[in-house]
Formats: sequence, C-alpha cells, structure tokens
Amino acid sequence: MPSPALGVGLYSLVGFSGFVILEIVATLASFGIILTMKFHYHATNQFANSQHAPVTSHSQFAKFHSGLNYMRSRTMIKITILLSVILNFLYTAVTIGIPYILKDQLHTGNGPIGVLETGSAIGMLLGSLLLTLLPPTGQKRLFLKLIIPVLILDSQILLLGVLFMTSQSPTGYALLGSFIMGILAFALVILNITFQVYLQQTVPTKLLGRVVATLTTVNSSIMPIGTLMFTLIFQSTTHGGLVLIINGILLLGYTLLLLRPLNQTIHSEQP
Repeated sequence: MPSPALGVGLYSLVGFSGFVILEIVATLASFGIILTMKFHYHATNQFANSQHAPVTSHSQFAKFHSGLNYMRSRTMIKITILLSVILNFLYTAVTIGIPYILKDQLHTGNGPIGVLETGSAIGMLLGSLLLTLLPPTGQKRLFLKLIIPVLILDSQILLLGVLFMTSQSPTGYALLGSFIMGILAFALVILNITFQVYLQQTVPTKLLGRVVATLTTVNSSIMPIGTLMFTLIFQSTTHGGLVLIINGILLLGYTLLLLRPLNQTIHSEQP
C-alpha cells in the first residue's frame, strides 16, 4: 500500500535519470525471466495424436472471427464496451491530470502526488478484500453491482476537479485527494471484478479467452488517444480542475443514458 509514497521518496533521491535507468534494468530483468519460462500446451481433439500440430493463420483468424460473432450476439457485452471505452477515455484525464495539476499548476511538489497514489492503492486493496470476504451472489442484483460503482467513479472525478479548483494547502490537497482517490479506486476494483466474474459465468469456456482479450484490446487502444488529447488540453489551460469537472459531468450524463438499456439487457439475458 505505501509503495507510491516510497516511489516519490526514491524519485527525490535518484532523480529522473536514475528512474529511467531503474526502469531499463527492471524491464531487462523481466525479459530475462520470461525467456526462462517454459509453456506446455495441451493438444486439442483435432490433433490428439500429434504433439506438434501446426496452428495456421487461417485457423487463428477463424477463432478470432468466432469470438467477434459471439460478442455481436451478446447485447450486454456491446453495451459494456460502449460504457468502458468512454470511461477509459475520460479517466485518462485523471491519470494525466493529477501530477500536472498538482506540480505545474498548484505547485505542491511531489509529496501530495505520492499520498494520492497511496490512497488509490489502499482503495484497491480494500475493494479486493471486500469481494474476497463477501459470499458469492452470482448474478443477483447485477445491475446495481455494475451501475453503482460507475456512478461513484463519475462523482469522484467530479469531486476531484472541485477539490483542485478550491484554495487548499498542499496538506489539504493530499488528505482530501487521497480520500477521493481511495473511493474511486475502491469502486473501480468492484466494477472490474464484478464484470470479470460475470463474463466467466456467462461466456463459454472455449470463447472466454478470446472475448476477454478482445475487450482488453478495445479498452487499451483508446487510452493512448486519451493521453495525447488530455496532454494537449492540460497544457493549454490553467484550470486543470475544470477539465476534471467537465469530465465528471460528461461521464455522469453518459452513464444515465445507458441506465435503461443496461437494465433491460441484464433482465433479458438472465436465465
């Protein structure tokens, strides 16, 4: 949990150049570990008598296409993609904006950034522990378990912008900001785990990997665009908190538009 704060302390000791060197060393070490790993594949029924059956590009494309066809047939997955893509795109403003607003606009230094990241780490830990301790409920109240975390995310982004627009001391930004980031991360973990469990319960096992990989790719592909866009926006304004407020309002409005379709889809797909 205190790793972000420790990271800020380490950054102050080694500086930016030292951090780059540490990143290079860590990446090379990870690459070396991956090279030592051995993967064992189970032969499918089609090649049960062959240990080295070739996997053609045609068969891989057919599997990918079957995964896409399945996702097209699931309205729930399509609505979730519409929600998650916009959420990931606008949430990029938080990851890009917090360091820029605190350091360049509010001139608080690195300390409050580490405290906010620590609050986020604590929120993630508490969310994971809560879902571990609570008994499984399956798909009961799925709509509430999905939409309440999304609404909390929207409101916390809005509150974060309000915090940065008000006059506070560095300590105030750190304490209030870490509390907001903790709630935001808590809701994000609940949302991610709930949806991942839902996918595992409803998607056939042979298609699950393809569906999850496609969803991850779609959500990740929008983040570089958001990073570029919000970097330009924050550099062109002196009121970064206002950007977060607008993002929170846009997310809240978009979520409200999807309330009815999401609720109808969940009820229609549940057995």
